[in-house]
Order: sequence, then structure tokens, then C-alpha cells
Amino acid sequence: MEPLALYIHWPFCLAKCPYCDFNSHVRERIDQHRFAAALRAELAWEAARLGRRPMASIFFGGGTPSLMDAQTVADLIEDARRLFDPLPDLEITLEANPTSVEAARLAAFRQAGVNRISLGVQSLKAESLTMLGRQHSADQAIAALERARKIFPRVSFDLIYARPGQSEAAWRAELRQALALASDHLSLYQLTIEPGTAFFTSHARGDIVLPDDDTAAALYDATAEEAGKFGLLPYEVSNYARPGSESRHNLAYWRYGDYAGIGPGAHGRVSVDGALLATRRHRAPEPWAERVERDGHGSTDEVPVASDERAREMLLMGLRLTEGIDEARFFTRTGIHLDAALDADILARALEADYLARDNGCLRATPEGRKRLDSLLGALVA
Repeated sequence: MEPLALYIHWPFCLAKCPYCDFNSHVRERIDQHRFAAALRAELAWEAARLGRRPMASIFFGGGTPSLMDAQTVADLIEDARRLFDPLPDLEITLEANPTSVEAARLAAFRQAGVNRISLGVQSLKAESLTMLGRQHSADQAIAALERARKIFPRVSFDLIYARPGQSEAAWRAELRQALALASDHLSLYQLTIEPGTAFFTSHARGDIVLPDDDTAAALYDATAEEAGKFGLLPYEVSNYARPGSESRHNLAYWRYGDYAGIGPGAHGRVSVDGALLATRRHRAPEPWAERVERDGHGSTDEVPVASDERAREMLLMGLRLTEGIDEARFFTRTGIHLDAALDADILARALEADYLARDNGCLRATPEGRKRLDSLLGALVA
């Protein structure tokens, strides 16, 4: 059985960023003891039905997991190690914000067992941090990165580009500064406008204007070029790493492996009794905790994923990867041959245009194809 990836969701933030559509919530007071107990109970419930599976990664996401008590993190790691069979090189990631208060707690998270930290920097420009609603300054971000590199063997951080009014020259300069601080991994995301966010309303009013498609494409090309100069290669559309330092947890998603989701709003894809189940927990933190206290879990949906849907999901995820999709594994995971899941005419045209490449039993998007991936997938997936 393939190793399991375990995702643990901490839903609370100090403030709601205007671009964020994640399941995050702001509370004046957080009952740390209650939510820690609920997370541990739901983890135990999930493990009881999955059995002693090998486990390759644990990822604390959010929300802002660096607002968790370090003891809660330690307890959950200890539980997971006891309930599953951790691989010798188990990757344990925690997302953190680089505010002074949270940065001061990094050593405690390392002592709890975290061996990879992911910092939500988003920008090194003061005016952009204000526009993005971040709670830290550029100086705090730099200090947190320098501190993290001394504490953790693996460090990643996020930046957002294609911001309103951002030029290619300005982005290259900011990115070079970031790369000089980087350890082994960067997540570099183009700003997108998501429904339900504050930016969605502002964009609809015309208060926010994003770069046009040509500018965004130039920024994307500049991103890969500058990262490559520092030895970080694009292994996924928005993620760059030194060879061997890719996020093993996120690779489980993109390769369409099994992953269990614990906590409010968490999603999962887990194999149980020969079926692949799509799981979802209740989104709102307090009702989720009530369900766990009553039933042992906070599930709201749990349905088998049909073969055609598995094929669609694996295509949407796998073509984001530079390595692409292994055709033999695609059939093993979905029960469908790759060609049967694709529009034959669109496939032929995409191969001819060099947006896709097919060789050695693998289908992958080329660099030009990855720039057009959303529209390409919309047409390609049958």
C-alpha cells in the first residue's frame, strides 16, 4: 500500500487576508485545549479505520498553525507516529507567519518534532504587505527566515507576484532578494481573485487591476529564470526546489496518492476496503468540535470516487508537475487508460503545438503548456 500523507488543519488566524479563500477564521479567544483534544480524537478515529499504514508526511496547515500551542503539535506528531508506521525520513511541515510573536516560537516547534517550516512571507515590499493585509513587516519576514534557517533542516516560504502595478524589473529585484534568503524551496504564486474574498469585491468595483496576460506570462518566465540561477528548479507550476528538496507532502496530492485530512474543513482521499473515498470535515470550527466530541469525527461527506472522477482528478493534479503523469500508474490508480480520459483531438493539437510532451510512458506539460495549463486542462480532460 502506498504511504499515507497526513494533513492537520488549524483554522484560526490573527486576521483574514483579503485574497484568501481558505477555511480560516478569526476569534478573539481560542480554546486551545478543546481544539487540541478534538484533533487528537479525530486522528485516532481516522487511524482506527485506515489501519497501520506507512506514513510519509505530516503537514500542519491553516489558517495559521503557528498559533497552535507547541505541545499540541508535539502530541499530534507523537499520536501519528504511534498510530501509523512512519517512514525513516518522515517529513513534518508546519506553516508559520513571520510576525515577531510567532517567529519566537520556532524553536519550540522544532523541539516538538517539526523538521520543515513553511513561512507565509508573501512579499518583501512594505506597500505590498499592506495591500495584501499581512500582519508582519519586511524586516520581520527577513528576521524570521534567518532564524528559521538556523533551527530547521528544511525551510520554504511563499511569495505572491503579479500584484497590481508590479513590473517585471521590480519582481526580478524582489525575487533575487528572496532567493538570497532561500534555503531549499520556494512557493511562488500568481495573485488570483477568488470568489468570496475581499479582493473579489474590490476587483469587481475596479479598485484592483491585475497585470494583463502578457505581463503575467513575462513574470512567470522571469520567476523560473531567476530561481534557476540559484539552483531552484520548477517541479510544479508554482513550486521551486533544489533537487531532492521537493515537498513530499504536496507531491502526494499532485501524484494522486492517499492523504487523510484532519480538522475543520479538511479534505481527504483515502483507500478503505478497496474503495477510494473522498472525505470532508465540517468547515466551521465550533460545530466541527461538537461533532468530534459527539461522534469521534467531524465528517460531513464521505463518498466513493468513481473511476472517471479519479481519472479527472489525477489529470488535473498530475499535469501541474514537471514530471507529468506516469501512464501505468494512471491506469493502476483509476482503472482507465490515459487516452480514454482525454479528448483525442485536443491531445493531438496540444502535442503538435508543444504544449504537451509524451515519451517513456509519461504525459507532461511543457514549460509553454504550463503557462496555459488552466485553459489547456479545460479543453483536454474529456
